[in-house]
Amino acid sequence: MKYLYPQGKAKALTFSYDDGQEYDRKLVEIFNAHGLKATFHLNSGTLGGNTGAEDFVKPEEVATLYAGHEVACHGVQHKNLSGISAQQIMVELAEDRKALEKLTGKMVQGLSYAFGRYNQGVKEIAKSVGIKYSRTVNGTCEFYPPIDFLEWHPTCHHDYKLLELGDSFLTPPGYVELPLMYVWGHSFEFGRSKDWSVIEAFADKMCGKEDIWYATNMEICDYIQATRSLEFSADSHMVHNPTAISVWMSTDKGIIELKSGETIAL
Repeated sequence: MKYLYPQGKAKALTFSYDDGQEYDRKLVEIFNAHGLKATFHLNSGTLGGNTGAEDFVKPEEVATLYAGHEVACHGVQHKNLSGISAQQIMVELAEDRKALEKLTGKMVQGLSYAFGRYNQGVKEIAKSVGIKYSRTVNGTCEFYPPIDFLEWHPTCHHDYKLLELGDSFLTPPGYVELPLMYVWGHSFEFGRSKDWSVIEAFADKMCGKEDIWYATNMEICDYIQATRSLEFSADSHMVHNPTAISVWMSTDKGIIELKSGETIAL
């Protein structure tokens, strides 16, 4: 038996972009044009503001701009969570969730650590205020799903061997369970240089693949957690899905969908 992504797809691709500056508008256009999905980590306290040279997206456009993608937390004011008190961490994260949920009308349970800074205490507080995953800035150049979703290391930043890694991802090693490519960055890195060629070339390379699941960070988190929650009989000949999500797998009987609440013989 081998796990697959929804609809029996072999691998998954996701993106994560931080800070919510005006260049997100063009990045969303690129993703939408290619049928790709991303997560945008926003600081609710800076929305509608200005860096002194660039604007942040406006609060009133958040729901429409990021429609079809995921909005997630990055802290109210982009504070270094490893350098402030536990009470301040709780405010940074809980208030960011509240504000973004009000703007989107959706549950917001994802996070990326501002400045990439975190520690065990930060992880525990994040979990306590309802955060289900958080991305680091530690690229692995690999395609493994995370062991710990509150310490989710991406595959790479978009300026590090993106096209080369993309080529490898199209034919990942067979021993990798649920291959996942996770790209992160900031849209201002394209906007300030006025060079969008790398992300456009990558989008061209990756779009329209029948064996790739294009998903947000939260969709991938929920799905992989569902695979990890399956219950097996002592002899592994039966499997039960106690989650609310269908899980797909390849077996001797072919590709099967194990629906929510279902028990089947393998």
